[in-house]
Amino acid sequence: MESSRIIKKYPNRRLYDTQESRYITLTDVKKLVMSGVEFKVLDTNSSEDLTRTILLQIIMEEESNGQPIFSENSLFHLIRFYGGTVQGVFGQYLEESLSAFTKQQDVFTNNSQAPLQNITDIAQKNIKMWSDMQSSFFTSPSDQNKSDDK
Repeated sequence: MESSRIIKKYPNRRLYDTQESRYITLTDVKKLVMSGVEFKVLDTNSSEDLTRTILLQIIMEEESNGQPIFSENSLFHLIRFYGGTVQGVFGQYLEESLSAFTKQQDVFTNNSQAPLQNITDIAQKNIKMWSDMQSSFFTSPSDQNKSDDK
């Protein structure tokens, strides 16, 4: 597997794609994400990984334009998870949910011959997935030990 593409962020806020040897914009970075290109954004002075910060900037731009994904209510809920006891669990839950959704979207897109059957299959898998995830996230370790003893 090839190493991640490196994008350097300079103090003047410009982004430099080391593979293409040119300055790029956030729109170009979004295109890399949409194309599935793995990359890291590194600060030129400190070598700090700024990838998350750049990705959050792209999300902010997308949320400000057109039809946002996050409603005010969902943003309130997200913010309330920060600093709480379930912050790590919620992050994992959200990541797994997005991963499962992406896989299902790929299956649906690639098998469009029988759309009604695909929708039915996806719905059944979603119900099982959500049920399994909820039980694994909301079952305490002591409860799991009790069920393992049976």
